[in-house]
Amino acid sequence: MQITLEIPDRIATQLAGDRETLTQRFLELVAIEAYEKGLIGAGEVGQLLGFTSRWETYDFLDRECAEPPYTESDLDSDRIALQELLD
Repeated sequence: MQITLEIPDRIATQLAGDRETLTQRFLELVAIEAYEKGLIGAGEVGQLLGFTSRWETYDFLDRECAEPPYTESDLDSDRIALQELLD
């Protein structure tokens, strides 16, 4: 799918030096947002951004401080698992 965005030239220049860099950065931001909301996983982030290894993906997510969603249910499950280990 191809998506076209229109933004003022002045702002585009501030965000990135050239169109290709700007396009890549927007794609990265979409991938980060979708990952943090739990819409896609790390593998799909790598696929979307054209990474050739999972380590590239993990490095990217780490650089961007992108965290997968952690819900209250996840916390409860972790708490129960930890309690079982300690008992």
